[in-house]
Amino acid sequence: MQRRRFVLSALGAGAALLVGWGALPPRSRLGDTRSLPVDAGEVALNGWIKIAGDGGVLLAMHRSEMGQGVHVALPMLVADELDLPLSAVQLVHAGADKIYGNVSMFVASLPFHPSSCEPGHESAACTAGRWVVRKLARELGVQVTGGSSSVADSWDVLRLAAATVRAQLVGAAARRWRLPADELVVAGGAVSHSSGPRAHFGELAKEAAATPVSGVEPKAPGRWTLIGRSAARTDSPAKVDGSATFGIDVRLPGMLHAAIRHCPMLGGAPGRADVDALLREPGVVRVVQLASYAGSTAGFAVVAQSHWQAERAARSLRVDWQAPPVPLADSAAIVDRLEREAARDGGFVFHRRGDVEGAEAAAARVHRAVYRAPFLAHATMEPINCTARVKDGKVDVWVSTQVPGFAREIAARVAGVAPEAVSVHVPFLGGGFGRRLEVDAVAQAVRVALETGERPVQLVWSREEDTRHDYYRPAAVALLTAALDPRGEPLGLRIASAADAITPRWIERNLPWLAGPIDLPDKTTSEGLFDLPYGIANQRMSHAATTSGVPVGYWRSVGHSHNAFFSESFIDELAHAARRDPVAFRLGLLSAMPRHAEVLGVAAREAGWGSALDASRARGVALHESFGSIVAQVAEVSLVAGRPRVHRVVCAIDCGVAVNPGIVAQQMESAVVFGLTAALHGRIDIEAGAVRQSNFHDYPLLTVAETPHIETHIVASTRAPAGAGEPGTPPIAPAVANAIHALTGKRLRELPLR
Repeated sequence: MQRRRFVLSALGAGAALLVGWGALPPRSRLGDTRSLPVDAGEVALNGWIKIAGDGGVLLAMHRSEMGQGVHVALPMLVADELDLPLSAVQLVHAGADKIYGNVSMFVASLPFHPSSCEPGHESAACTAGRWVVRKLARELGVQVTGGSSSVADSWDVLRLAAATVRAQLVGAAARRWRLPADELVVAGGAVSHSSGPRAHFGELAKEAAATPVSGVEPKAPGRWTLIGRSAARTDSPAKVDGSATFGIDVRLPGMLHAAIRHCPMLGGAPGRADVDALLREPGVVRVVQLASYAGSTAGFAVVAQSHWQAERAARSLRVDWQAPPVPLADSAAIVDRLEREAARDGGFVFHRRGDVEGAEAAAARVHRAVYRAPFLAHATMEPINCTARVKDGKVDVWVSTQVPGFAREIAARVAGVAPEAVSVHVPFLGGGFGRRLEVDAVAQAVRVALETGERPVQLVWSREEDTRHDYYRPAAVALLTAALDPRGEPLGLRIASAADAITPRWIERNLPWLAGPIDLPDKTTSEGLFDLPYGIANQRMSHAATTSGVPVGYWRSVGHSHNAFFSESFIDELAHAARRDPVAFRLGLLSAMPRHAEVLGVAAREAGWGSALDASRARGVALHESFGSIVAQVAEVSLVAGRPRVHRVVCAIDCGVAVNPGIVAQQMESAVVFGLTAALHGRIDIEAGAVRQSNFHDYPLLTVAETPHIETHIVASTRAPAGAGEPGTPPIAPAVANAIHALTGKRLRELPLR
């Protein structure tokens, strides 16, 4: 399908083509035994689960482990259905099959997001959004780990896959023993009957594969034995003792090492370089010029016998760098332009309710504020890296990636082979945060491997290259306007925001078959503004998607990361304008949103909201929903030498069923630390077309000494699981900013909080 036909048909698709907007039915995603290759003695019972000859259960792991705990949470779903101990479920790599595609990630990432179609949040984009979700989910089946969607996307299909396996095993045993199926017991990896017969799963597997079943349903909540209980992380021991393998740990016989040097100016290109001098450096074997891949900046890779030799030589490279045809504006000028765009209020209207203009005309007072957020880098602990080998027409890639399918595609394009000739090996990820949704380093490593004969080569970026050549979280500006009645209560709320588009640029980089610019409204930088829970009668939320030329990408919690700061700080302003307690003010606007009200109430109660504090401290509160989960946070803050010091953070979360509450708590802690880093320190500045920051000395992370005491309270829920990895990040910046205002009377409207 041609790109423009695809887009136009998406925009024009009628509701008659649709059957709901959500994910594909789980039964259609079970796949068959061809989806899951087997070794000797193994029997695949569907596309997700196979049984070993000794009775072991093997689960196809279709998501990358980057600290979020999927290597525990997803096996828990299978172990619970099969009444197995968690340790009895072993993981195998999922192949490339559409059944492993992340439907929920597509729902969350598309420019037209169906969440804006919920009652009270109607949008003209609903029809197109529904159609596009189904089209992409069915035809692409892209494997993506992101959007806090791993458990949510796997919840139905993995439990159903395991329940189907259970029914097949029981059916096989019942037929073999000529006993009623409802009298058989499944426990400890075996099927048995009180009269004596017993067989482990491996003994029944072949017969089970030939046993048809129908009408299978997963266990009801009252029968769960593992789901909802904390279980220890199975990957922790290896990460603690150093035996875990991350991408940077890959070692292969005869492996060479490569270091990279990009043009310092974003979008620039290499000119004349003194390559001969580098080839005389100790251990250096080759210098490879690199073009721009997947939106990256061009540069050179230096290949040597050791990493240090390659890195040292790369740093001494002398190049006449060429500026891009259209030089980038400085980041300060970019933010000024964003403010002008927001003030024009001419962007795409994602949400409209009531008559905002009429409310403003009738208001006793109109309150306005402008909020700003800077560009941010990801700063993952594991530097960007990829190991590649091109041999006998085959390509092997070892890379810590969130998108193995895209890694495979770009490796094939660079090497000039079919995708089927590429094998992608995914070790642990030393942090993703959205940065490893990009495949630029894969393209670079394969290009270098083409020059090294059959010897594998490992490309590792320095921290400086990583900081200066990221796909940054966009800078953003929002103009917020509230129409207030004589008591200070809000009659209307208008929000106009502006930021570079994320999803269209990501689609251009990773779906090149769409060929050409994608100019659709960008929901990802507006999310968290057009879907606020507050019951304000008149609302209008618009977003202007801009193009600054700075490479931008997904960053943990994406648009929510800055939009929660904008909206929750402004709601706090309105509470003070009405001379109301900030918690009570919010609760007054949540009468139609009981889940949000409960989460806010839990956080306030557990934090001791309203109780006395030392005069040097104050509390601030924020509430935000993202990725299907509702999080409220209360931050306790003081000032030390004029800078904010966060002592305690109390989190409450409703994430649906908490499959593993311990992991949910860990994710809240991680998200708070990540969000505090941005709130207190994070800033990328662009000057003369180049990023000024380079390493942790000028792009610092939150230290252990700065980390507050973090408490997590999980609100019980029977809803299907929602996100946990990202929803804890958005509320922390506004909670801290609101505490600073309570402490000092100063309202900080720009990040980082200075």
